[in-house]
Amino acid sequence: MKKYDVAAYIWPAYTGDEPRTRIFWPEGMGEWQSVKSAVAKYPGHQWPRRPLWGYVNEADPYVMEMEIEAAVDHGVNVFIYDWYWYDRRPFLENCLNDGFLKAKNNGKMKFYLMWANHDAVALWDKRNSNDLETVVWQGSQTRREFERAMKRVIDKYFRLPNYYTIDGKPVFMIYDVPKLVEGLGGVEETKKAIAWFRQACVDAGLDGLHLQFTMWNESFTNLSGVDGGKAVPAQAFVDVGFDSCSHYQFVHFANIDRNYEDVLPDVEREWKKLETLPFPYFPHVSVGWDNNPRFNDFRPGVLKNCTPENIERALRMAKDYADRHPEQPPLVTVNSWNEWTETSYLEPDDLYGYGYLDAIKKVFVDQK
Repeated sequence: MKKYDVAAYIWPAYTGDEPRTRIFWPEGMGEWQSVKSAVAKYPGHQWPRRPLWGYVNEADPYVMEMEIEAAVDHGVNVFIYDWYWYDRRPFLENCLNDGFLKAKNNGKMKFYLMWANHDAVALWDKRNSNDLETVVWQGSQTRREFERAMKRVIDKYFRLPNYYTIDGKPVFMIYDVPKLVEGLGGVEETKKAIAWFRQACVDAGLDGLHLQFTMWNESFTNLSGVDGGKAVPAQAFVDVGFDSCSHYQFVHFANIDRNYEDVLPDVEREWKKLETLPFPYFPHVSVGWDNNPRFNDFRPGVLKNCTPENIERALRMAKDYADRHPEQPPLVTVNSWNEWTETSYLEPDDLYGYGYLDAIKKVFVDQK
């Protein structure tokens, strides 16, 4: 039986253990506060939804031991933790450091980091979520801060035995390439910074670095960060120093204000375009999209009919893509393990129960 690496993104905000989260979620339970207060915005809107496991603290190792068992049993064997660096220090590390890494069974899973280096805006604070202009913290970082942050991930995470690697090299994903380039001062300076990052990994006794970026659409991310959104050729990402890419969400490249089954042909077409890239693209499946739990008023753009049966169809598409590319690791990314406020999660709920996890098990464990 072929083994696949099914990697689910984790939004590490379902804890109130870090004091800085209180400016967004003052009740002290992290973004569960927004999930708990979510209501239906129109007739037929499938909210509220409630987690079958309750509003658990995912920075609690006992909670994470339970979640790890459920994940592995259903074929999710990698977690991709959203990782943040704001105001010269990390943010939302508790779920990883105190939950996952202190869970006694964390050796059953691999993990890696996606640096979510976007600006932090008022979106997370439901009281002010209609203000998407005010920046709380800048996502772009200077070279000095880049080196401080990357030294931290090398020293604290890359050496761990369950850190996910490709060809023996720790995988590190960057969400917002333009923000990276903006902070570092341009493309050439970004090349130098990434070269430093690779060498720092080698100097730390590692085999190198596998640097991944988040693909948004087939026109590619604006690499310059300053030139008004011009598309760049794929080779430029190789030249800067990236090794592979995957998506984070269907909403980044598809019109999602439709039924799920109507979006899947667009996903297939997108993947077809990406097969010609000069670096591996790892197929991605999103479980849904509806970020109304973060807003008081109705927010347009809802992916509908996100049934376990439709998610299974998307997962089989991803498996087929991986099978067609035996030259690259059989990695599939999924959004997500727990993005409840974006309605894109695998964790069991009161609507479909364990249906989403069972869909992954059918495709990647049972392989029927």
